Amino acid sequence: MLSNLVKIPSISGQEEEIIRFLEREFSRCGADEVQIDGFGNVLARLGSRGPVIVFDGHVDTVDIGQRSLWECDPYKGDLKGGKIYGRGAVDQKGGLAAMVTALKIIRELSADLPFTLFFVGSIEEEVCDGLCWQYIIRETKIVPDMVILSEPTNGSICRGQRGRMEMEILVDGVSCHGSSPEQGDNAIYKIAPIIAALEKLNESLPADPFLGKGTIAATRVRSSSPSLNAVADLAAIYLDRRLTAGETPETAWEQVYSLEEVRKVTGRVHVPSYETPSWRGTMYPALKSYPTWALAPEHHLLEYAQVCHKDLFNAVPEIGKWNFSTNGVATMGMYNIPTFGFGPGDEKLAHAPNEAVPVDEVIRASAFYAYFPWIVTRR
Repeated sequence: MLSNLVKIPSISGQEEEIIRFLEREFSRCGADEVQIDGFGNVLARLGSRGPVIVFDGHVDTVDIGQRSLWECDPYKGDLKGGKIYGRGAVDQKGGLAAMVTALKIIRELSADLPFTLFFVGSIEEEVCDGLCWQYIIRETKIVPDMVILSEPTNGSICRGQRGRMEMEILVDGVSCHGSSPEQGDNAIYKIAPIIAALEKLNESLPADPFLGKGTIAATRVRSSSPSLNAVADLAAIYLDRRLTAGETPETAWEQVYSLEEVRKVTGRVHVPSYETPSWRGTMYPALKSYPTWALAPEHHLLEYAQVCHKDLFNAVPEIGKWNFSTNGVATMGMYNIPTFGFGPGDEKLAHAPNEAVPVDEVIRASAFYAYFPWIVTRR
């Protein structure tokens, strides 16, 4: 299953083929109902009573980057040394393969289920975390009692992550011919002090004992001018801002806007909106701002997860966090639906060349997803 999923390229916005594949597989494995919603997510249901439990896995991936860095075909799904290789193997088609397998296991175990279970293949997570779940909750009208994310956790149970937001600082200049630069006002030169100030700001951001430190990083610089022989009349710096506990998008924006170097050049600080149609042609605009979230360490779902893990594998799992961002920014960060994660693979390999996930970890995740709903209904 995982090899077949890897063979289907599914870059964000180009997910139709893999969604159709999952639609067929969920149906073949015995789902009571499979639907593709108006945004383009695929939702497979088992059962129709009791608590509503959701397993979520995003189907989209980033691109492969430089092909020369790959030692294998990134879209072949090779099995070597007990691992499946390829783009998305870790992030996060391993979790999807485990979800499909778990659905089949549960269907074979019983026809009368004491829970309502959804397995969701969600889209566009890589470009706008949680947008899929904003749509599902508001438009598809499915509101779970709990959500389990199948993102890679390297064997642990993850209960939270830092939030994040994107910002762009725009600075105006005055163009002139490049042969007489003194007659203009070069916007590129004006952003140089801002870059240094951002690097210094990053060093002073607060840290949380569990979630870690807030960070800010310049990730792109762009400029415009009438020609390549003219002084730039606009320069912009794109920022990735990670928010730790206690930080908010409002305070993070104010920190950047208040920098002396930004104010001195009348810089504008903009939080962009994601406004790209999904593969179904659906536009669902959202600010690129995603809240911090963490499930309380004493929450009963973490106890259930530990019991599940101990029963299956005779080991108590570590409780940790993700360093990257997940759809939990919507399910728990925006809608306060209890959320945690358990999935195959190591997040350090996400977006990297030669991405690979151990088959044994996919099997373990399948067992966890198949058993966990029974733990919930028995306690």
